[in-house]
Amino acid sequence: MARDMVPVLKRCRSLDLDPIYLGIEKKSKKQPQNSRRKISEYGLQMREKQKAKFIYGVLEKQFRGYYAKAEKMAKKEGIPGQNLLMLLELRLDNAMFRLGYGRTRKEARQIVRHKHVLVNGKAVDIPSYQLKVGDVIEVKEKYKSMQRYKDVLDVTASRVVPAWLSADHDALKGTVVAKPKREDIDVPVEETLIVELYSK
Repeated sequence: MARDMVPVLKRCRSLDLDPIYLGIEKKSKKQPQNSRRKISEYGLQMREKQKAKFIYGVLEKQFRGYYAKAEKMAKKEGIPGQNLLMLLELRLDNAMFRLGYGRTRKEARQIVRHKHVLVNGKAVDIPSYQLKVGDVIEVKEKYKSMQRYKDVLDVTASRVVPAWLSADHDALKGTVVAKPKREDIDVPVEETLIVELYSK
């Protein structure tokens, strides 16, 4: 599987993105490069797409698939850009990150891949697994006492769990109580620019 090997903080600088949105507290000492050259409309649209892909850790082919699904959904409900962000939020690895059971989405993805997570009582090791309203996410009982999760919760204690999730930190469990609305999603992405890019 293809991987982005560019250092995280360097990539954040190039996208003018605060690392906090990735669950990373440290700041880069280098300043974002303020180019005097004006970015074209296409350049702005591309940057927003790259930003969304980078935040959620999704590759191009998969991202295009999410957009196609978001557009199809819009025929019945919502609008494509907001549907796209909702689908990305409802990924299992993102939900684990939002619940505070992974310091970063990358760590949450690793936890899912290592088969530490149950969805509705069944083991799921697919980070992109799409959650639905009512789904219950839980760390397997045999892993709950691991020092790893104590350390993670110490770091993520101040993280606000979004309104579309409810969390039981003592049980390392969470429930999807609603579909994520745009106001619940704190990512600094202009999704309308992504829609404009794909509409060409």
